[in-house]
Amino acid sequence: ASVPVGKDETANQETNRWRAPRVFDFAVKDHVELGARNGWLDGDTAAKLSGARFTVLRGQLARLHRALAQFMLDLHTDGHGYQETNVPLLVNSDSMQGTGQLPKFEEDLFSVEMGEGKRFLIPTSEVPLTNIVRDEILDDASLPLRMTAHSMCFRAEAGSHGRDTRGMIRQHQFEKVELVSITKPEESDAEHERMTRCAEVVLEKLGLPYRRMLLCTGDMGFAAAKTFDLEVWLPSQDTYREISSCSNCGDFQARRMQARWRNPATGKPELVHTLNGSGVAVGRALIAVMENCQNADGSITVPEALRQYMGGAIRIA
Repeated sequence: ASVPVGKDETANQETNRWRAPRVFDFAVKDHVELGARNGWLDGDTAAKLSGARFTVLRGQLARLHRALAQFMLDLHTDGHGYQETNVPLLVNSDSMQGTGQLPKFEEDLFSVEMGEGKRFLIPTSEVPLTNIVRDEILDDASLPLRMTAHSMCFRAEAGSHGRDTRGMIRQHQFEKVELVSITKPEESDAEHERMTRCAEVVLEKLGLPYRRMLLCTGDMGFAAAKTFDLEVWLPSQDTYREISSCSNCGDFQARRMQARWRNPATGKPELVHTLNGSGVAVGRALIAVMENCQNADGSITVPEALRQYMGGAIRIA
């Protein structure tokens, strides 16, 4: 499908949806109410420690959060052929320029002074993962290169004042399992579809209703040529909310990074294509599981796929 032209999210196109939202026969609680039980989700203590847009998780809810990340990593490595990669959370400005965060989006980045210069806290592990191939000439046989990382992500959230202030939907610090693929140009379209499917499988195995959106020109990221968003159903908001974004960046990042592969047909180095996608945001997945799997008594049924990571627990209360 070609990218729809439009100026904002209202011009995005829904391409498919999976599973009808559950019909509840009791009053639905949101993740903040559900998390208030046992002090599981504590924004007040986090505000004392750090200020707004931070959260402290405790007990079984903290474990469920960890279980989600483990499950995603295991699925993408064992099931989808991505190589697990543990990356630095602090990167230099060359890395931020390579993937397109700098110079345009500096206001949304946190930075720290380090000896010989500035380092930036990563807004997504897309940045270190993709920059692994910066200034490299890759062997034809090494493509496609598929990498996944579970990392903290840090965002100043400039410009989102007053949005999603309740709970942990929009945080300065959150965890995400990221997917990055480096491909030959002619293979990036198919890889984009494959990567998006990998993220969809996460939601399907968790039993979470979602829809796939094709983003219009006005709603896409700076570096992207084509983007699919996956939006998960949140019963408390009676709507779908973004939980994953999968983009084909074409050769945009590769040109900035001088990331190339040697084309055996010509013997010459040519630009690769880079793709990235969330597989998926861990905090938002936790919210979606809490809300979609809640019971009338406020307990949460643990999705089957997560039980092995929860010591076999079927529900948490």
